[in-house]
Amino acid sequence: MTPSCPVCGQASTERLLTVDERGYWRCPNCLATFLDPTQRPGPEEEKSEYDLHCNEPEDAGYRRFLQPAADALTGRCARGSSVLDYGCGPGPALGGILAERGYRVSLYDPIYRPDSSLLQERYDAVTCTEVVEHFHHPMREFERLDALLRPGGWLVIMTRFQTEDARFARWHYRRDPTHVVFYRPHTFTVLAQRHGWRVECSPPNLVVIGKPQLD
Repeated sequence: MTPSCPVCGQASTERLLTVDERGYWRCPNCLATFLDPTQRPGPEEEKSEYDLHCNEPEDAGYRRFLQPAADALTGRCARGSSVLDYGCGPGPALGGILAERGYRVSLYDPIYRPDSSLLQERYDAVTCTEVVEHFHHPMREFERLDALLRPGGWLVIMTRFQTEDARFARWHYRRDPTHVVFYRPHTFTVLAQRHGWRVECSPPNLVVIGKPQLD
C-alpha cells in the first residue's frame, strides 16, 4: 500500500529505493524522503539509540555546531524573550547557550523532559535542532510548533538537507535508525505556504521561520 506523505499529506507518493531492507518513499509535492511507516523504530529502540549520543552541554565542539542556530535567534529576538527548546534531549546545550545570552528558556523533550504543561504555553521563539528528522508524524508536529509560537515569533530548525539521490544510500544521516524523514529546502517552502510562514533556508542544515504578526 502506498503511504501518503507524512510532511504535507500528499496522497500519491513514489517508491524511491530500498537500502539495508529499509524502504524509502519520495513525495513529488514537497520532495521529502521518508522511511516506510511500517519500519519506524519503536520508543525503546529510539531511546537506546539516543542514549548512545554524546552531546554534552559543555562539549566545545557540540556548542560550535549549534552556534548558527543560536546566532540566528539572537539576531532576531531581544534578550529576555521566552524560548522553548523543543526536543532538547538529555543534554540541552542550545538551551544553555541561549540562557547565557539572557533568554528565558524552557526545555521540552518527549523522552527526557516530558513536561506537557510547557506545550500549553506560547513563546517568542522555538528551537528544534536535530529533531525534525525523527518526527514520525511531521505534519502534526509542525502544526504543534506553529501553535507554540506567538504571532511574530521565530522557529529555528537544524536538520541536514538531503542533496543528490545518488548519495542517499551511503549518506551518514540516513544510517541513523531513528532518522525517518529527510527534507530539502523546497519541503520547507511547501510548509511555509501551508502555515503562512516566512522561511529562510541556509544549507547545509539551517532553517529560520517567521510567524507573521496579527493584522
